[in-house]
Amino acid sequence: MSGFGHYERSAAELEREIVIRGIVLGLDWGNSSQVRALAREALFCAPERRLAMLRNPDRKERARGELFAFSGLMLDVMRQGAQAGVRVSAGKVWETFERALAAASREPRPEAGAGK
Repeated sequence: MSGFGHYERSAAELEREIVIRGIVLGLDWGNSSQVRALAREALFCAPERRLAMLRNPDRKERARGELFAFSGLMLDVMRQGAQAGVRVSAGKVWETFERALAAASREPRPEAGAGK
């Protein structure tokens, strides 16, 4: 497994940032329906909407956009690890969000213009 520690470091760093944004949002990582709704929103958020969130002066809205961006990085790290034959994980929040993202990815994509 030597030589693959960077995946675990990246995962740990990403999880720390995800936890911080979750705190700002008042997210309860133990509430599966809340986490799954957030994961679904992160997966299906239009790029222009995400960019607007990242530029928003409201702390919570900006944290939501940052969390969405981190979810994309999280998926990239997991994909790269899988290509190298490494299962990437960090901690409890990572595992919880990973399951929610996987579940949300199996749901039908919302129609354009629906929701946010």
